[in-house]
Amino acid sequence: MNLTERDKKYVWHPFTQHKTAGDQLEIVKASGVTLFDAGGKEYIDANSSWWVNVHGHGHPHIGKAISEQFNTIDHIVFAGATHPKAVEIAERIVEKTPGNLQKVFFSDNGSTAVEVGLKMAFQYFFNSDKPRRKVVALNGSYHGDTFGAMSVGQRGYFNTPFESFFFDVDYLDFPTESNTQTVLNQANELFSTGEVAALIVEPLVQGAAGMRMYSPEVLDQLTEIARKYGSLVIFDEVMTGFGRTGKLFAMDHCKHKPDIVALSKGLTAGVMAMGVTVASQEIYEGFLSDDKGKAFLHGHSFTANPIACAVACANLDLFEDEKTIQNMKELVIWGEAFKEQLSEMKTVRNARQSGTIVAFEVNTGNEDTYFSDVRERAYAYFLEQGVLLRPLGNTIFVNPPYSISKTEYSHVVRTVIDFLESL
Repeated sequence: MNLTERDKKYVWHPFTQHKTAGDQLEIVKASGVTLFDAGGKEYIDANSSWWVNVHGHGHPHIGKAISEQFNTIDHIVFAGATHPKAVEIAERIVEKTPGNLQKVFFSDNGSTAVEVGLKMAFQYFFNSDKPRRKVVALNGSYHGDTFGAMSVGQRGYFNTPFESFFFDVDYLDFPTESNTQTVLNQANELFSTGEVAALIVEPLVQGAAGMRMYSPEVLDQLTEIARKYGSLVIFDEVMTGFGRTGKLFAMDHCKHKPDIVALSKGLTAGVMAMGVTVASQEIYEGFLSDDKGKAFLHGHSFTANPIACAVACANLDLFEDEKTIQNMKELVIWGEAFKEQLSEMKTVRNARQSGTIVAFEVNTGNEDTYFSDVRERAYAYFLEQGVLLRPLGNTIFVNPPYSISKTEYSHVVRTVIDFLESL
């Protein structure tokens, strides 16, 4: 059997209706921003392999870190033990995040990093004998696919079969230029009950909802309202972290900082599975007690895996390299020009940009939806032209590795424009 036949026989892919899906793309090699299929065809990885691969594939500095760490410590239990790379990455993350964030809790991916943040918030109030059981989120949010993360995400779409198991969440309308005051009034009403443990948001950009963007000023106002009534604030920076909004973190655009932040994806440059939840010193101290039951009783088999921690440290090395910063700045400039081109096209609606991300809706005359058939047509067209992009329904977005060249980016732009003109 060839690779495709073996895949069909044994593999169950994510977000895939296997009855109607075609063959999976056979990728056998990756280097820089280029993917190679089994037939030798090349593709530009224009979505950074699910938004994670920030420096390109096969970066030698990352590879060296993996090799050296494997020959030092491959894995060790993280309850009752520690190791150098876990301490190093925790120190470096705390140094790069706002001053109130002082403690790093390790997990395995973005969903679990969010799950940890929610559990921290609930238990923080439980430990103080003043339990709060409500959460406020934004309409359209996506925070992952574990049950807590699903509970605070958008209802419907991915989550319909499980909704009867979710805890209650109150949703604010997604903030736009025209409804800001309405959203702030909603927030005041919800938080004033004193029952809300936390506000959770994807700061500035909602990823799975279609790269929907909103302003730091509105987020600052929402944070201020939550704090006014004693609620905690959780930023899910799984997607926005590590440069996507043009700064290292989306919260760097904001005046008011979160109490808890979830990080993953770009944390390990898309090479290893890892998540961290960074919490304030105040929250950490809420778990200190002679009562062992008030400890944070949560963990994973691969918590703070030394190889993943070494990769995360190597990733930060690259973010401290001026070349990476310059690449990001150039990518933002190229994106601005791309957005201007898109804004002049009749087939495009709401062209927008946040840092290295450019997104827009294809005008279909129908409601925007994740299940729009535009996705299948666009995906096939892009592959034919040697570009790997995964539209979200009729929302098309580009967020490539920061190492992409001007020539490669121009090819992506030309491919997208040609597709739109073909409509």
